[in-house]
Amino acid sequence: MMKHNGPVAEYLSYLEAVRGVSGRTLAAYGKDLERFASYCKNSGFVPETAAAAGVERFIADLSAEGIAAVSVNRALSSIRGFYRWLIRFGRRKDDPSANIRNLKTPKALPAFLWEGEMAAFAELPEKEGILWPVRDKALILAMYSAGLRISELVSLAMPDIDPLFSGARVLGKGGKERFVFFSDEAAEAIREYLPARAVRLRVRAEKKDAGAVNGTGNPGKAQITDKLFISRRGRAISVPGVRWIINRYGDRSGLGKHVHPHALRHSFATHLVNSGCDVRIVQEMLGHASISTTQRYTHVDMEHLRRAYMKAHPHAQAAFSGDVQPPARRPRPERPRVRAGGVQRRKS
Repeated sequence: MMKHNGPVAEYLSYLEAVRGVSGRTLAAYGKDLERFASYCKNSGFVPETAAAAGVERFIADLSAEGIAAVSVNRALSSIRGFYRWLIRFGRRKDDPSANIRNLKTPKALPAFLWEGEMAAFAELPEKEGILWPVRDKALILAMYSAGLRISELVSLAMPDIDPLFSGARVLGKGGKERFVFFSDEAAEAIREYLPARAVRLRVRAEKKDAGAVNGTGNPGKAQITDKLFISRRGRAISVPGVRWIINRYGDRSGLGKHVHPHALRHSFATHLVNSGCDVRIVQEMLGHASISTTQRYTHVDMEHLRRAYMKAHPHAQAAFSGDVQPPARRPRPERPRVRAGGVQRRKS
């Protein structure tokens, strides 16, 4: 993470220590505020005393540079948070970013796999035999069946898992804990993976002990992890490691889609909504703070219905291909005239 000074550094420390934001989010906020602080310095003022016009010019400059609207809006969100913090602790009375609106962004549907595609993707480790198949199958099924974020997956430890492997406790965004469920297939895959995991950890422990004896190792750093998913060297798997695994299988899938870790979470939510699950239950399972975040999956469900209609209805197929012209409009029926003496129709 970048080095910051003054109130910006204090604000980032507050987010980390009090708000418990993730390292990735903290780095993103830090990058945004570093850029804003640099802009303020070049313009002859400091962030904590900036006027609304200064913040507006900064946002306008970002947009003029061709930066994506979603990134500009994130920068504005970082700045808003900084000023709310200043106001909360009595270091400023007004918020210069309060009246600045977000840029409009295209509402793209989340990337996901249909049920059949997801089933085929989960079978890839056994079919392809690349990487570490027994671990990879458990990893894919655990992530999909529980709707886990990638950060939640890598943080999943053995003590968090239910003794029957029916689910686990995870720590989500903002330090919020929730219980997630594993499907029977995911639970079975985890059980099959655990003996292989134990072997890798035992080998790592033996190497650690051997290194301590001959003086080539560092016992203080080579801790044996309790994380569920580990690398082939017996270390806790990392976020980049999971991305690499999913990308490798995505390349081998032949689905013609870019399959990334979050697509498994999107698939989990989409399949629940498509099956008629209440959106508020899905919200609880995903650990979303706002229902509006979850409601986008209802739009995916409507797209699913539209595709099914286009595929099944003969007139819809023809119309979609341009073979059939829409029917001519029928003449509107004449409306009856209403008079004081009652209803009278026009004479034909």
